[in-house]
Amino acid sequence: MLSRRLLRIKAIKALYAHFKSESDSLVASEKNLMAGIDKTYDLYHQMLWLIVNVVRYAEGRIELGRKKKLPTPEDLNPNTRFIDNAVIRQIENTRKLTEYLEKRSLGWVRYPELIKKLYEELVASDYYKEYMSAPESGYRQDVKLVENFYVKTVSDNELVEEVVEEQSILWADDVDFSLVMVVRTLGDCRASMAEIPLLPEFKNDDDREYVRELFRKTLVNYKEYLSYVEKFTQNWDVDRIAFVDNLIMTAALAELLNCPSIPVKVTLDEFIEIAKYYSTPGSSLFINGVLDKIIENLQAEGRINKIGRGLL
Repeated sequence: MLSRRLLRIKAIKALYAHFKSESDSLVASEKNLMAGIDKTYDLYHQMLWLIVNVVRYAEGRIELGRKKKLPTPEDLNPNTRFIDNAVIRQIENTRKLTEYLEKRSLGWVRYPELIKKLYEELVASDYYKEYMSAPESGYRQDVKLVENFYVKTVSDNELVEEVVEEQSILWADDVDFSLVMVVRTLGDCRASMAEIPLLPEFKNDDDREYVRELFRKTLVNYKEYLSYVEKFTQNWDVDRIAFVDNLIMTAALAELLNCPSIPVKVTLDEFIEIAKYYSTPGSSLFINGVLDKIIENLQAEGRINKIGRGLL
């Protein structure tokens, strides 16, 4: 399922798009927010299928070797441990996955060069060589091979990121999030399963409503929340404060004031982490200082009300 941090990021991006486009429709912008979240869930399915394309490419190479006019002993008796990998077969046979890919028109058919490149990087890796030459094989080793493929070969791969962004601009910055979901899915797989257990898009209905409310409350109360920011940045030239910083701080205020079950520290930590990646250098320290002052003021006013012990 999509993490709360990703949902926060999606809300901030949707807010940014709303204000920059000078849209006057909350409904339309909220639809764009949810569509962006759906696209990230698409990418999770797309990434899961990537290893299937790589193994099919490997099967094709083995067939070509067998059809040579003068095949070598290795061509005639290839090591098939990779193409027989049990967890890859489970992924390939997962009906919900194949139906989802077909329904959403997802796949890697148009990118044979990427598949070839990933295969070449895979077979050149130490983890692949160890897997293929290990004296023992089993389901645990099969899962580890696939995990290593995603963590060590796909992650931070420039070509993968280029192809993903070419397929959808909405997937920019989402590769790492989707890979976390893929690895989590692999951790839930068992040899007794005929199909892999796909993660849901949202952990529960609360998460779906949470991201909607975060977006709505920030948008509707933006001027009020921004006035708090301006009150505690009087020594700063407000016009020079990065617009993204203002969005991050106002979204944090929306969560602090409207999500009683989320601890103050969690909200503060999460939005500061987001600032480290999506704003200017030094913004996280600036945002931390401003939000600390605002939180102290809001608590003194009695405006922050949390449910449960220890949530402040």
